[in-house]
Amino acid sequence: MERLRDEVPGADVTFRRLDLADLRSVRDFAASYPYDRLDLLVNNAGVMAVPYGTTADGFETQFGVNHLGHFALTGLLLPRLLAAPAARVVTVSSMLHALAKVDLRDPNSLRSYGRWTAYARSKSANLHFTHELARRFAASGAPVVAAAAHPGYAATGLTAGVGGAATRRLLVAGDRVLAQPAEAGALPTLYAATAPGVRPDSFTGPALAMWRGAPARSWRAPWTLDDTLGQRLWDTSARLTGSPTTSWTAPPRPVVWISPARPTAPCRRPERCLVRAAARRRRAATRSDGGPSRSSEAESGGNRRQRRRCACRTLRRRNDPNDRP
Repeated sequence: MERLRDEVPGADVTFRRLDLADLRSVRDFAASYPYDRLDLLVNNAGVMAVPYGTTADGFETQFGVNHLGHFALTGLLLPRLLAAPAARVVTVSSMLHALAKVDLRDPNSLRSYGRWTAYARSKSANLHFTHELARRFAASGAPVVAAAAHPGYAATGLTAGVGGAATRRLLVAGDRVLAQPAEAGALPTLYAATAPGVRPDSFTGPALAMWRGAPARSWRAPWTLDDTLGQRLWDTSARLTGSPTTSWTAPPRPVVWISPARPTAPCRRPERCLVRAAARRRRAATRSDGGPSRSSEAESGGNRRQRRRCACRTLRRRNDPNDRP
């Protein structure tokens, strides 16, 4: 704080204690927040590759601190974020999130524990949280931007407690030779927090191979954009933390429909619809001999060609065989 006041004379700075490894501390912090609105929340705290341990509430340490603590804090401060005209929530992930997916069957690593796997899962959870938070803000029309960032490889001192003596010596050497300074590692977070035009659910990191350099759009693992997994993680996190975000009802999922290339009037004679006729023939062939015959397989190829020419506007859901004609 003294360094900040020296660099920015006249800055109004207040220090408040917050322990993300203890949900009671998170609740006390949110309850004592003295302002009616909050313009920026940066979820930056975290631990990396520590030996197995648990938080005060019994959660695996990395999952509990890196994800659940931030999830609960954001939920408790949500009314103040919504009260701001253009608030932002920036959650700091890591390029190492790509090493593992979130395991909702064992979120606290009770069956097996790998320190780097647990770290990667917690950082994947950060991106799932950002994705789902941005989706809910957009669906509710809230003027809040939820974005994510990562520092690349920065010498922040986070590796001080990682592994044994040999591992620590190797990591310290890497920090000296390969890592960028901590100030450079903070730039993607600052960009996501302050730059105009930052898009919801964006992921900002160093431009040079996600390693170092100026802030730029960063690659993320495809599974972190999975709506279903994001909502399941949200529901699990709300149940574990008792966060008030459970009362924030998720909007309905958008349904993607497929229509023919020639959208004309709806079919007035369904019995002559080529799509339905093809489906009836396939069902009849399956019933007659217990499985599709060679002739029915050959016929299905023709049916696919007929389907492309069919002008019926019968719609069906993608990936839902029960809704097919």
